[in-house]
Amino acid sequence: MYDRAKILVRAGNGGNGAITFRREKYVPRGGPSGGDGGKGGDVILRVDLGENTLMRLRYLTRYEAENAGNGQKADRHGKNGADLVVNLPPGTIVRDADTGEILADLTRAGDELVVVRGGRGGLGNSHFANSIRQSPRIAEKGEPGEERNLELELKLIADVGLAGYPNAGKSTLLASVSAARPKIADYPFTTLEPNLGVVEVDDGTFVLADIPGLLEGAAQGVGLGIEFLRHIERTHLLIHVLDGSGGLEGRDPLTAFETINAELAAYGAGIGEKPQIVAVNKLDLPEAQERLPALRAALEARGYTVMPIAAATGEGVRELMREVRRMLAARPVPEEVLPEETGPRRYTLDTETDEEHYEVERMSRHHFSIRGIKIERLAKMTDFGNEEASERFQRVLQASGIISKLNAAGIDDGDVVHIAGFELLWGEQEGEADRTRAGGRHRRRE
Repeated sequence: MYDRAKILVRAGNGGNGAITFRREKYVPRGGPSGGDGGKGGDVILRVDLGENTLMRLRYLTRYEAENAGNGQKADRHGKNGADLVVNLPPGTIVRDADTGEILADLTRAGDELVVVRGGRGGLGNSHFANSIRQSPRIAEKGEPGEERNLELELKLIADVGLAGYPNAGKSTLLASVSAARPKIADYPFTTLEPNLGVVEVDDGTFVLADIPGLLEGAAQGVGLGIEFLRHIERTHLLIHVLDGSGGLEGRDPLTAFETINAELAAYGAGIGEKPQIVAVNKLDLPEAQERLPALRAALEARGYTVMPIAAATGEGVRELMREVRRMLAARPVPEEVLPEETGPRRYTLDTETDEEHYEVERMSRHHFSIRGIKIERLAKMTDFGNEEASERFQRVLQASGIISKLNAAGIDDGDVVHIAGFELLWGEQEGEADRTRAGGRHRRRE
């Protein structure tokens, strides 16, 4: 099955800001001129009608956008990293593999999801000059790009689904009415993947999906039931194909019909309530002809439209397709579908809007954590090996009130502060304890 895949996507890192100074003729002590780093590339998922499975993503599972260039001298901006576009078939549901959260349901041609964003470029030293510090030797590191593990699930987008037991003749019917060429043979689960075909009837078309044969217990996972049933969720109408002859197993067609419908209802997701046309197949066989009158009467008494066909010879098939087309045209159009919603859509993932918000938490006796969008971003972009950069980070902690909160939480010299993957040792900078200065020693937690 090529309708599920797990991939890792990683956006590009932002470029580092530069530390440079003007060194021109007659300007031996020029001011700072370090340019900013570029922005890292995003990873974008895009619906492409040329894709129909997730097979390619089963083998190529890692996707990384381009990192940005570093800032240059003379205030030159680093090159932005190129975005990476990953093409997906329509009907792909995108989940965060770590949390299970559905991020998007991509159904229309051209739909896009910016699934991870590239890191911001670091500021060059020209941004840090002021009347007091006229020759700053400080620049920001580029922000690391976002990273996610994704789980992709393809649910076919078809107007009509073919349901029924294996070998009822669904694949033969699909092949007879479209250009699709499914594998056809007389053994269970001939169809191991759903097949799509475009049916042209009179002045219209619709998409018909051959869903692999179901067995009793499919809704509980017997055979490959759940894997197949979810493909029916998006269809508007079902053609329930019955082997009117009973097949090699001598199965009673009415019992087979009830069994499959019970599985559809047990699966849920509204499948059991979908409109159905019952196609009694194999009317080219004497056994099916004998069973037809009683079978038709029983099904029509339950309110179903019954269409006798012989998919192998084409008998009754065109009439069946016309009835399907008529029922599709007669179905109500959902009110929520507005004209302005018919084109491609571009999604961006919701992020916390209050970037100034932060939380200080005591994790254990000697360990504290700081969490917050803005302060964590600053930590990632701070070069703690640069004394001026470390002092700037400490000033931000002081001005934002974080140091006061850490003191109130009981932090002491030698305790460890965890932030954005870094572990900062509190106090003990340059041989003396100072609670207002974090990061006397630091290390990045891998």
